[in-house]
Amino acid sequence: MSFILRWLAAFLLLSATFNPGKYNYLGWSRANWPDQMPIILFCGLLLLTGYIIYLRATLRSIGVFGMTLILALAGSLTWVLADLGLLSLDNPTLNTWLGLLALSLVLGIGLSWSLVRRRLSGQADVDDVDE
Repeated sequence: MSFILRWLAAFLLLSATFNPGKYNYLGWSRANWPDQMPIILFCGLLLLTGYIIYLRATLRSIGVFGMTLILALAGSLTWVLADLGLLSLDNPTLNTWLGLLALSLVLGIGLSWSLVRRRLSGQADVDDVDE
């Protein structure tokens, strides 16, 4: 359950920043920059803080190779589903959501990987502090 919450938080972070709908940070900030600059900067810093937390944890736990591997797995799964006719990639909106899903999986797995590794192996990471 904790992985699902971490993944959902990553998905919300990414989709709040950009999504194909009309409610996202990038669209809102472009449309309202002159009038709402202070709140736009504040919200941007909140999003940046979330990205730093997720990216730092992901890079420390699975690294660039792990991130690339997860994206490759998600891409190959998409390819298989499209090849089997279960998924159509003609819709750019769906493609954007699939990209957000793949990126959120990378961040969710990256944030959760140390906990998964500790449960599977019974060994703590060097960076772990006594709990």
